[in-house]
Amino acid sequence: MIAAHADWSTDPRKRWISIARRGPDGWRAEAPVPVGDPSAMVAALLAEGAPVALGLDLPLGVPRGFAAGRAEPGFVDFLRGLAGRPGFFAVAPTLTEVSRERPFYPARGVKGMTRAAHAQALGLGDAGGLSRWCDRATAERPAGAPVFWTLGANQSGKAAIAAWRDWLAPGLAAGAPYALWPFAGGLHGLLAPGRAVLAEVYPAEALRHCGIVLGGSKRVRADRAAAAEAVFAAMAARRVVPATALHDAVREGFGADAAGEDRFDSVIGLLGLIGVLDGLRPDFVPEDAAIRAWEGWVLGQTALPRA
Repeated sequence: MIAAHADWSTDPRKRWISIARRGPDGWRAEAPVPVGDPSAMVAALLAEGAPVALGLDLPLGVPRGFAAGRAEPGFVDFLRGLAGRPGFFAVAPTLTEVSRERPFYPARGVKGMTRAAHAQALGLGDAGGLSRWCDRATAERPAGAPVFWTLGANQSGKAAIAAWRDWLAPGLAAGAPYALWPFAGGLHGLLAPGRAVLAEVYPAEALRHCGIVLGGSKRVRADRAAAAEAVFAAMAARRVVPATALHDAVREGFGADAAGEDRFDSVIGLLGLIGVLDGLRPDFVPEDAAIRAWEGWVLGQTALPRA
């Protein structure tokens, strides 16, 4: 089996993927490499003839309020239908231009703008309506960013645009052999040669699953390097043997350039994915029709929202 996790960004220079291959004695993990063309990357992994599980640090799903009343039966059909519709992904500069057919906002900082106003413009009630259940704060971690919000450090909208518009929507429309978890079923049941199973993996969630406490900030090389022993311990618990280049990268804090945090996240996400593949974490999805059809879930997350 092949497991991989890609940390995503609008900037291709900050898209990094970590890959591991499972053999009879465990996993062999390589150092992170640039994603490049995502379609070609997945095709190259599938060409090895083994089942492929690919974690992605980007939203796979939309809030239930946004999905209400749509003609499509679920998120995958909705995403497939976005191929060739660039207007959907054009970020609205003002609230008057926000609509169900142009939901991403804001294009730039505007005085007085709020998530609550954004939610109202989309007919989603208060700011909470922008978030999927898996985006909301739990007893174990703070809230993630709403899917359609595109401003500031705590946002995931731009990553969603880059992946959905440029890769996933056209790929699904063209019949690419992708199965999106949890919409298509359970993770283990979907794994098969010739198919890539894509799942949303949240590195901040995976850190907790791996028992890694990061002091300081992942944006600081010294703080990433200080977590090296905890990362190695998480690898050992998952029977992951790092290649020499990966071992050195962990020890050295993944480099001094701006992409160091992205390489770090790609490895943490990989360890979280492997934990679910090998049964250290459950393939849990709440028994909720909106989650299973439209909102999706974060792989390995078991904690429900506080509210």
